[in-house]
Amino acid sequence: MTEQSTAPEAVTEPTTPPAEAAPVPEAPEAAVTIEVPAAPEAAVAGDVPKEPKDRRKLFAALRWTAAVLAFGVVGTGVAYAITQPERTDIPGLHTEDDGRWVFPTLAKPTLAPGAAQPFAEDNKDGIHYATLGELLLPAPQGSAQDPALKMEKDQLVSQDTFLEEYDAGARAKLKQGFTDDGLRQIAARGWVMPDGTRTRIYLLRFHSSGFADAFDGCGLKMSVNGVNRLEPDPEWSRAKRTQSTPDLREVTPYSEAAPFGDEQVKIGCIQSGDLRAVVFQTRKGGAAAVPFHQTVILQDQLLR
Repeated sequence: MTEQSTAPEAVTEPTTPPAEAAPVPEAPEAAVTIEVPAAPEAAVAGDVPKEPKDRRKLFAALRWTAAVLAFGVVGTGVAYAITQPERTDIPGLHTEDDGRWVFPTLAKPTLAPGAAQPFAEDNKDGIHYATLGELLLPAPQGSAQDPALKMEKDQLVSQDTFLEEYDAGARAKLKQGFTDDGLRQIAARGWVMPDGTRTRIYLLRFHSSGFADAFDGCGLKMSVNGVNRLEPDPEWSRAKRTQSTPDLREVTPYSEAAPFGDEQVKIGCIQSGDLRAVVFQTRKGGAAAVPFHQTVILQDQLLR
């Protein structure tokens, strides 16, 4: 969509009263709501006439303002109230006291003028034009930053920091794959909850979705530190057979199979265009299903 460069023509007032508008049916409840962001200041200031002297000019000005606001919805980020989706939309969420975490309201980043949202009509390859740090799921309420995660500027981390999640014997092959498959950068966020649950989310950006497809560092056979064997997450599989769920075709969760040591590891693999996300969640005695599912689903939603 391109912004009109000329001011709108004045609209002549109607001589007959308008027909009564038909009642608008109430919208059904949805797990995801959209907040309309404000229009860019430059567009409003440059295009809206100042101090119209009569009603016709005022009417025209208001119509032009509405057009600018509509353009702003398409050209900038879209806010999503997906911090607490309906329980029927998340595998494993059944009761009021289900252990979910409270996240800040999530919003897609505002993009530069002309940049398309991932998976838009003119961006079917799913290229993400936002910075990686803006696409990371924020930490939930009550959490503390994970001091063990070695952060750099703008939430970026080195390849070696990411590879610390894997067995030492698997790191050289993965690192060579980064070179062969066009890895551009990695961003991360980590937090620890009061019950000891530790979460690390990594976003890996590749040159294209084809290179991202070739990444083999997240799957059933991945070699993770201290994990003997992974299995498809059992709670996720059972819930998907009985509940309505969001589009989770590009999301695959795994759990460390019993018997495990002091901590259990759960891992979420997400594929989204030129990005791959890997979610690690650990907890002494066993990682809870609900916050793990919630974290993975919300991170996936933020990448769409």
